[in-house]
Amino acid sequence: MKVSAATRSRARHYAMQAIYQWQMTGNPLNVIEAEFHSDNDMAKVDTDYFHEIFHGVAAAKSDLDECFKPYLKAMTIEQVDPVTLALLRQASYEFSRRLDVPYRVVINEAVNLAKKFGAEDSHKFVNGVLDKVAGDLREAEVKAARR
Repeated sequence: MKVSAATRSRARHYAMQAIYQWQMTGNPLNVIEAEFHSDNDMAKVDTDYFHEIFHGVAAAKSDLDECFKPYLKAMTIEQVDPVTLALLRQASYEFSRRLDVPYRVVINEAVNLAKKFGAEDSHKFVNGVLDKVAGDLREAEVKAARR
């Protein structure tokens, strides 16, 4: 399959939903992933990217949480709604492990998913937190973009 912005975007969409499901159910990753492949048309999805994000977030959950925890204001991780938490984990994964993806793309995709699936105005919270996380994890890239 040809990798494009659209196939990557769909991969992020499904990865966020899979992460959400994993957070809510605790079901094994392979079971959730198999359900996504059987329940959705994955023909136009970068399935390798979906797999990487989903499994990568699960494997590095604690480290990823530390990336954005300082920016949650007075909230704890447990108080963050599950959709927002899935998006923060997914974006932190991409910031830290996928340096080939520009930080602005990561933020934009997360904000768009928050608008579609998150609580009202959660996209503003996601944008604010991820802007700070990007400054930490992609300092040189962020500084270069702001010049």
